[in-house]
Amino acid sequence: MRIVVDTNLLVSGVIAAGLPRQLVDAARSGVFELCTSEVLLAELLDVLGRKKFAVRLAQAGLTAQGLVDDLRALAVVVWPTDVPRVVPTDADDDHVLAAALAGAADLIASGDKRDLLPLQSYQGMPIVTARQALVRLQLIDG
Repeated sequence: MRIVVDTNLLVSGVIAAGLPRQLVDAARSGVFELCTSEVLLAELLDVLGRKKFAVRLAQAGLTAQGLVDDLRALAVVVWPTDVPRVVPTDADDDHVLAAALAGAADLIASGDKRDLLPLQSYQGMPIVTARQALVRLQLIDG
């Protein structure tokens, strides 16, 4: 199974314990194929580089660039040729959908309750929470 994990879940997955961390760990363990794009990796680097996260990462002996490089090496990185305007309230989220389409993802996992999750699906790919993704991967009970 190939999954695009939205930036908000990746950030949570690398800085805190919980369901997003379980999702990131499952990707690292090869339970599913993580799919992303250079645009999404750049967004992740930008977010992890913010002061509030930089302190936590430094305490853990990690860097934003190191985490992004690790995820890049782990993931299937796609280059969408087209980024259609789909999410009217946040154009950045269109890059998540474009990566999922370009990577022929089976699933999109997101924590974005305002913009992505309300869509429920895109081009036949379900858009689900971290919990729902873990249930689909049969890693936790529904």
